[in-house]
Amino acid sequence: MEDILKISKVSKNFKTFSLSDININIKENCITGFLGKNGAGKTTLIKIILGIIHKDEGSIIYFNNPNLGEKHIKDKIGVVLDDEYFYDKLTLDQMKNLVASAYTNWDNEKYENYIKRFRLNGKQVISSLSKGMKMKYSLCLALSHNADLLIMDEPTSGLDPEVRKELMQVLKEYVGEEGKSVFFSTHITSDLEQSADEIIIIDNGKIVEQINKDEILEQYRIIKGDIQLLNKLNNKDIGFVNKSSYGFSAISDKYQDIKKKFPETIIEKASLEDIFLAKTEVR
Repeated sequence: MEDILKISKVSKNFKTFSLSDININIKENCITGFLGKNGAGKTTLIKIILGIIHKDEGSIIYFNNPNLGEKHIKDKIGVVLDDEYFYDKLTLDQMKNLVASAYTNWDNEKYENYIKRFRLNGKQVISSLSKGMKMKYSLCLALSHNADLLIMDEPTSGLDPEVRKELMQVLKEYVGEEGKSVFFSTHITSDLEQSADEIIIIDNGKIVEQINKDEILEQYRIIKGDIQLLNKLNNKDIGFVNKSSYGFSAISDKYQDIKKKFPETIIEKASLEDIFLAKTEVR
């Protein structure tokens, strides 16, 4: 499985924030979830990938070709941003005509198919669209020029569960096509738990981990017990501890050893959100 995007030692310094030594890779035919708290650096890195912000250091290789020109890179990337800008007074079809002129491989039949699938009206004025409809329209445009990499920045933020479920289905179908990939930035872990193949966690401008989603879900468990048990445990073996008058719960990748040593420990499956909070908590 080839890398469709390879980022090596990328850094960017601002007055109050820095991206530091970013090393990640996006594989073809995968949905890669990019998970981080608000302000962790997700949008900054995406803008660097898109050429909106210039990096200070490091390299980015697109589509396994270090010599690929800017025009070819633009043609092969579809983009859905949370702050997507459209001309509100234009209709969907009028805006589409402007966008289509920027791409070499625009497919109007594909555009019309997505418009119908998402139950949009090409004659409708953009200003009349709800947030969910605007997201669907952005996706229509991003998927209609035969891009191989779809980059999405917080696309499901503020959307209802039905729209988010519809989006996840479209993404799964898209990466089923040969050579297609999705890089999906969000802080909504439930979306990634349903759809992602790989997970990348960023915190305070640094990559915490890149790992297969099923692997990370198998690696960690919730452990529970009374406060006496908590006092016996090594703090280095547990994270994201919640205490109450009845006992505690925590996240651990040492749950098997803890269970052997303390058989009274209760072990439960951890969600991706539980694991994410444990990995990004302030110690």
